[in-house]
Amino acid sequence: MAYNGMSNGEFVKMNDADHDHDHNTRIVEAWLSEFDEALQKQDIAHLITLFDEEECFWRDLVAFTWNLYTAESRGEIGAMMESTLAETKPSGWKIDGQVEEKDGVVSAFLKFETAISRGRGHVRLKKGKCWTLLTAITELKGHEENLGTGRPWGVKDGNVPGRKSWYQTRLEEMEDLGYKTQPYVVIIGGGQGGIILAARLRMLKVPAIIIEKNARPGDSWRNRYSSLVLHDPVWYDHLPYLPFPPNWPVFSPIAKIGDWLEAYVRLMELIYWPSTECKSASYNEKQGLWEVNVERSLGPSTETIMLRPKHIVLATGKAGMPYIPEFPGAERFEGVQCHSSKFKSAEEWVGKQCVVIGSGTSAHDICASLWECRAASVNMVQRSSTTVMKLENCLRNMANEGYREGGPPVDDCDLKFASVPYKISPRFAVPVFQQMAKERAPFYEGLTKAGFVLDWGEDGSGVFTKSLRRGGGYYLDVGASELVSNGSIKLKSRVNIVEIKHKGILLSDGSEVPAELIVYATGYGNMNQWAAKVISQEVADKVGLCWGLGSGTTGDPGPWERELRNMWKPTQQDGLWFMGGNLHQCRHFSLPLALQLKARMEGIATPSYGVPIVNHTS
Repeated sequence: MAYNGMSNGEFVKMNDADHDHDHNTRIVEAWLSEFDEALQKQDIAHLITLFDEEECFWRDLVAFTWNLYTAESRGEIGAMMESTLAETKPSGWKIDGQVEEKDGVVSAFLKFETAISRGRGHVRLKKGKCWTLLTAITELKGHEENLGTGRPWGVKDGNVPGRKSWYQTRLEEMEDLGYKTQPYVVIIGGGQGGIILAARLRMLKVPAIIIEKNARPGDSWRNRYSSLVLHDPVWYDHLPYLPFPPNWPVFSPIAKIGDWLEAYVRLMELIYWPSTECKSASYNEKQGLWEVNVERSLGPSTETIMLRPKHIVLATGKAGMPYIPEFPGAERFEGVQCHSSKFKSAEEWVGKQCVVIGSGTSAHDICASLWECRAASVNMVQRSSTTVMKLENCLRNMANEGYREGGPPVDDCDLKFASVPYKISPRFAVPVFQQMAKERAPFYEGLTKAGFVLDWGEDGSGVFTKSLRRGGGYYLDVGASELVSNGSIKLKSRVNIVEIKHKGILLSDGSEVPAELIVYATGYGNMNQWAAKVISQEVADKVGLCWGLGSGTTGDPGPWERELRNMWKPTQQDGLWFMGGNLHQCRHFSLPLALQLKARMEGIATPSYGVPIVNHTS
């Protein structure tokens, strides 16, 4: 007998699934009820018993701590609550969407409120106890973004004498800010991070100016090598408020990204000063504001302007200055030498002998481009081991996190992704890369036979963890690995560069590689170098290194930091913030950063809990 076209067995399975779902929902509801009661009573002693005794985490993005902070034990959760609970006054905890269960772990998205904000969260329960909890601020009460039903009308009813058009008002604003009135925030750096943050601030009515030395928005992408294509798929890279259109390519060429950012600046009505350079900045402790000296080019003339914002944001990417190692004899090389950031196009190197020093993403991309443009020879010099991941595997992993065509809303994906504390995220990654190594054994064997030195990260956790720890040392393969394996890209590994000769490089194995072009795909310094350049070395040392987790692995010195150093959160220098990361990170973390700035502008108390001491300055 069938029911609505289903067999009895199918009907029983459906009922079992419904029963399991109802049971899991009741588990979350019961935990939330007890959790909420403990919060209302400020019964911290009972509250911490709701968390798993062996291992538990509470990651907070601003909602409780006015910081990005992860408590990593019952004791640390209790300490965080002792400091923040009375002022926060959380309430209204509800399940937001479907409850899920996998391998005995029950999870759900949450909604909640505090005294001055609204937020979303995510919880994972093991045997009724909390394993991981995420709380994230999404809006400030009374200062909501003008979106959806709150969007502006754009026109007033009736006849208004002397009415100004939208265009007139826009021109007046662009001419006024920075001259007649001061911005609350100056964003130094007009790439993706600065633009996305400015859009968030715009929606919150925070006056902000972006300063960018390039001539047009998007030039930070256009000025890279012409063959560059994003290695992340479009559904992972959407910008807030304006997602990429459905006909956008899966992997975006840099010229299209540049054009999209330029259009985004115009459509989001941002105040963007191109051809403008910050010459210096200093903080006036007495007045609580910055004095930012900028040179702005307007056609044939250049003017010097002093801006006095309350806050500055260094949005110069997640890295510092281009790093070029010092090799003996480099000054006498007769060909062309450049850092990968200055490499423009492979087309001018047809029939030439080329050497690329490095084995990360830029090195692979440039080598492949040179080979495609028929350089006479392309040599990659690998100085350290590299993690390589096939793009197909990367896409599969992203799809498992929800980032896929037709997948869940990107904000949900971001929230769930953020709900995994950094402390345990490598644990999830290790089996993925172990399985990938088995599946792709012939691929990796081919690279190894060619002499390529592989690693999976020092603990086997792969690409994303390596990106968080050191910002490099990996490659998502879009084809260059095959050229290395088959010898089209010649490889020199397990060697050091002894000397740069007039027409080539001398290696420690005694071989000499001829070269008319040397590209240094050798990475970048730390982001706090920009603080040293723009402000002072004293301030750069005061805030310390940016990025990295303190894992104690290569390029990421300990002690453990819990969150990325200095990124999107308060620093040891009043009024100084750092904004950077890939498009996904900029999209997600721009909101908590913008809300921190908005709260300060509105005079809301923002006592920051858990701001770390500085362990490393360089």
